[in-house]
Amino acid sequence: MSLSSHHLNISHIPSPVLLGNEVEQVDVTRLSPAIGAIVSGVNLAYPLTSEVEIKLRELLLKHQVLFFRNQTITPHEQRAFAQHFGPLHLHPIYPTVADVPEIIVLDTEQNDLKDNALWHTDVTFSQTPPLGAVLAARHLPSSGGDTLWASATAAYDALSEGMKQRLEHLTALHDFTHSFPLSRFGRTETEKQKWLRAREQLPPVEHPVIRVHPETNKRAIFVNEGFTTEICGLEAEESAALLRFLFQHVSKPEFSVRWTWQEGDVAFWDNRATQHYAVNDYRPHHRIMHRATILGDRPFGPAITQQQKHS
Repeated sequence: MSLSSHHLNISHIPSPVLLGNEVEQVDVTRLSPAIGAIVSGVNLAYPLTSEVEIKLRELLLKHQVLFFRNQTITPHEQRAFAQHFGPLHLHPIYPTVADVPEIIVLDTEQNDLKDNALWHTDVTFSQTPPLGAVLAARHLPSSGGDTLWASATAAYDALSEGMKQRLEHLTALHDFTHSFPLSRFGRTETEKQKWLRAREQLPPVEHPVIRVHPETNKRAIFVNEGFTTEICGLEAEESAALLRFLFQHVSKPEFSVRWTWQEGDVAFWDNRATQHYAVNDYRPHHRIMHRATILGDRPFGPAITQQQKHS
């Protein structure tokens, strides 16, 4: 079954007052065999040393989503932390922090966030989907509002050899409008014009169904319910059936971890190898999250060599 910090009874982990960041302070508690770890001993409000940055990169590749407790970072500090791992994405639709445009605001009183309450990988409607993201809890309901992450590499590994061979040469379309329809994100003339600009700049894009991770070389299922609309070259019914199987397969509990948010929590995940689901069980209560999204590279599949990828 999926695990959460509550179920693991990890409240005994100390929360030291950190004045800086040293690699010797970093401590890791694994949450499940497939995905997830809590990292303590790092203060995200402070610049990272090169050693700590390298350590966090290694942990991200190993655990795919990292959680940090008791952080009091500002949006500026959240941006600075995320920028250690690459340049940041500017989202075409969501509102942002007034003076920090790289930090999007996921506020249930400002936006319809149904697009978060399903399994998805962020911004796969881009030619170069994000490397990862950093999510900070800003305002939480008294209960509910958990987020689940699933390992798309663990899900791939669990497929039969025949299914792996079937999928490795396939590609699929990812469409911005699938989770951002005009009916929900064009309520005012200003919103409509913003949506139309995004639609013009972001036509449907084709990605491999199986993605090879550019750093680990591990394979992952790279279709998601949020943005994938069809598998290229298949009849509509065959495409829909195969996508339905893959969506259900990735979301199995044995590939996932469930996180119960507390004030001061920050999550950092590898968007190239995971999917996530924000549980929408707390209405009419209010929830605000801030996300920094790190730019990534163009996905390539098993049939594409590194040389072809860079040519």
